[in-house]
Amino acid sequence: MNESDRQSTGMSAALAGLHGHASAASRWLADLVMPPQCLLTGEPVGRHGDLAPAVWQQLHFIDAPLCSACGIPWEAQMTGHDLCAACVAGEDHPAALIFAKGLDRVRCALRYDDLSAQLALRLKYADRLDMAAGLSRLMVQAGRELLTGQALLVPVPLHRARLVSRRYNQAAILARAVSRSSGLGLCLDMLQRHRATPRQQGLSAKGRERNVRGAFRIAPTHAERARGAHIVLIDDVLTTGSTLKACARVLKRSGAARVDALVLARVVPEGIGAI
Repeated sequence: MNESDRQSTGMSAALAGLHGHASAASRWLADLVMPPQCLLTGEPVGRHGDLAPAVWQQLHFIDAPLCSACGIPWEAQMTGHDLCAACVAGEDHPAALIFAKGLDRVRCALRYDDLSAQLALRLKYADRLDMAAGLSRLMVQAGRELLTGQALLVPVPLHRARLVSRRYNQAAILARAVSRSSGLGLCLDMLQRHRATPRQQGLSAKGRERNVRGAFRIAPTHAERARGAHIVLIDDVLTTGSTLKACARVLKRSGAARVDALVLARVVPEGIGAI
């Protein structure tokens, strides 16, 4: 390395150090002005987006043992089996999420219950966009098997009329935060919800399937980017999976090599139902 290269390397290291100090200083100042508080209780916590220990202990995290494909949790690991009955049966099973022309894998951070519903609802309807960073850390931990290589994050879209009335898409907010936390690429507008659909709440599984059939399409400007890609769909809540499956079918028809899904909370059979 010549003298010029050494000077250039030294300058880069010095600038990186200054940037690190500036970032630390800005975080310190932000914490001083607005001390970190629990997302639900308002209690003091170590960093923004964290949950108080008492809240953390009450949340039901989805971790092993679980189905290696759809991620549904099991009470105990079944020796010699890593797939649930729905994944073994494939598309013929009424509860199947995983099949060749649809989703490949699903992972969720939390069981959807009274407590996790508060997290999802506050983000979705109460303008608590500040919650996204903390929630994304839970999702990144749950989706570590999916968030690899050149995976591309794509949020489940809202119809433009719903987006205007709500002002933001909670799935896009989470996708942006997961991208920051994981360092993976992000395409916010790859999918379009070109047909407005009634709310899914209260519909049966078959009704939900019919409701979203043909509702999504890939943006023409991103068709080439989808071809051969490993895409990870991002959403806030998984109930029957009809919306995620409809999105996955569109992406697979456009040539995506793999389509996984990473979700904040999931309704399980003993859960309380959908938002």
